[in-house]
Amino acid sequence: MEKQILVVDDEKTLVKALKFGLEKEGYQIDAAYDGKEALDKVNNSDNHYDLIILDLMLPEVDGFEVCRTIRKSMDVPIIMLTAKDEDIDKVLGLELGADDYITKPFNTRELTARIKSILRRVETSQEDLKKYINIGDLQIDLLHRRARLRDEEVELTSKEFALLSFFANNAGKVFSREELLEQVWGYNYFGDARTVDVHIRHLREKIEKDPGNPEMIVTVWGTGYKFVENSNA
Repeated sequence: MEKQILVVDDEKTLVKALKFGLEKEGYQIDAAYDGKEALDKVNNSDNHYDLIILDLMLPEVDGFEVCRTIRKSMDVPIIMLTAKDEDIDKVLGLELGADDYITKPFNTRELTARIKSILRRVETSQEDLKKYINIGDLQIDLLHRRARLRDEEVELTSKEFALLSFFANNAGKVFSREELLEQVWGYNYFGDARTVDVHIRHLREKIEKDPGNPEMIVTVWGTGYKFVENSNA
């Protein structure tokens, strides 16, 4: 079945070009030209999108708010488009739950490569992961992409959940920031390694008893991070 992608951008020329290029790659493309229209399409039960390409600077509702709203109810992969080459925009977009970002102007081949990588990662994780992982008081439901800590639901963004489940499936192993970008974000060298630090900090705030002295996601100085399975969560 063809993957369906929603492209959200108020630049109609860009949308037309992306639609032409991505349809040649075998994707079905739908379009929205402002944030309100995008949310209406996403919330329409007749639509099922496998990925969303979302511009930051949109009329009606900006891309940050669109991303935040979508993440409250679903974990569809989101690639954010930005005309600004500013780290704060990129990091903030990723913190809100975006899976990747790309700065305008960009090469359509690069965007296509990222789309394929993200969709491949999603399919692989759905096929290969166990249904549940229990570590102390932490339960990770991989089928429904939920986590509970001491019987309380933990609100996680899509990327936070992906990072947590990857760690839990590889407990005890040490990963560098670059390896985590490759394994969890699904691409090499496109992302900033600081993105990993941001997501780990947020994860610690949500699952650690004392985020300042983490017991589950621990720092291995000079190398990266590892997940400690026998922690007292």
